[in-house]
Amino acid sequence: MRHWDRLVERWSRDFGSSFVEDYSFAGAERHRALHRRVYDGRIEVTEHRIRLHNLPENFRGLRIVQLSDIHHSLFLPFHAVLDAVSLANRLKPDVIALTGDFVTYSRAYIEPVAAILGTLRARHGVFAVLGNHDFRVDAGEVTRALERHAIEVLRNRHTLIRHAGHSLPIAGIDDLGYSADLSRALHGIRPGAPSILLSHNPKIIRRAAHCQVSLVLSGHTHGGQINLPFAGTVFGRSPERMRFKSGWDRLGPTQIYVSRGIGTVVLPLRVRCPAEIPHFHLQPYDSSRAAPHRLSAES
Repeated sequence: MRHWDRLVERWSRDFGSSFVEDYSFAGAERHRALHRRVYDGRIEVTEHRIRLHNLPENFRGLRIVQLSDIHHSLFLPFHAVLDAVSLANRLKPDVIALTGDFVTYSRAYIEPVAAILGTLRARHGVFAVLGNHDFRVDAGEVTRALERHAIEVLRNRHTLIRHAGHSLPIAGIDDLGYSADLSRALHGIRPGAPSILLSHNPKIIRRAAHCQVSLVLSGHTHGGQINLPFAGTVFGRSPERMRFKSGWDRLGPTQIYVSRGIGTVVLPLRVRCPAEIPHFHLQPYDSSRAAPHRLSAES
């Protein structure tokens, strides 16, 4: 797989600009057909209710949409990113959280994906953190491109979502393999106060729990990407049986959700692991219904 990964990286660097240009003009339908042959493009919107301790009543029902691991590249072209953005906008969220890995291999895809993501709309803003692939390609340029399109990039810092006289901190850190600084990101947030942390890599969970973060939103794992019956995860961004591969978990006071993401790496293929857009609904904590849960059709 590493040899294939290096080969694709070389192709992307050599031909990335021409493919982006071709897709934007005459090659659009050809790219769409190729993508659909290798990746069916299904995106599952998953609905979740999150209960946070000490959440002000004014934030009840706040809706957060998460997009993760877009990996805009030869294998996840322009129209596929546009489909995900359109679906996210139809949910009419209050906040949009982008949890990294916007591009794969080539700098040629940075500005196009940032421009598409710049059409995301949320009442309280669109917030992003960087993933390991963004650092491998060009973290500085990814940051600048996103910010040019009105996306707030949280690089080891936090901001406040303000509503009806109350505020909710939302923090973000760089990828754990590069320059992550959780202490700096959380500086000034009162311990025990409701808080949200965006971290591309879910391995931050132990440190986040130590710091009493309320909720972590992550990606990176792709949910395993290829999950076979009886064999489990055989390929993807997480080892088999990794605890925080996808979905909900909790460590101490901290809840975490790991999104399966949108794109793929190495192989343009998902097996029993559809792309995902999580849609979260915040609620004040109720001791009689303590655990987060996936919303039913009746909820």
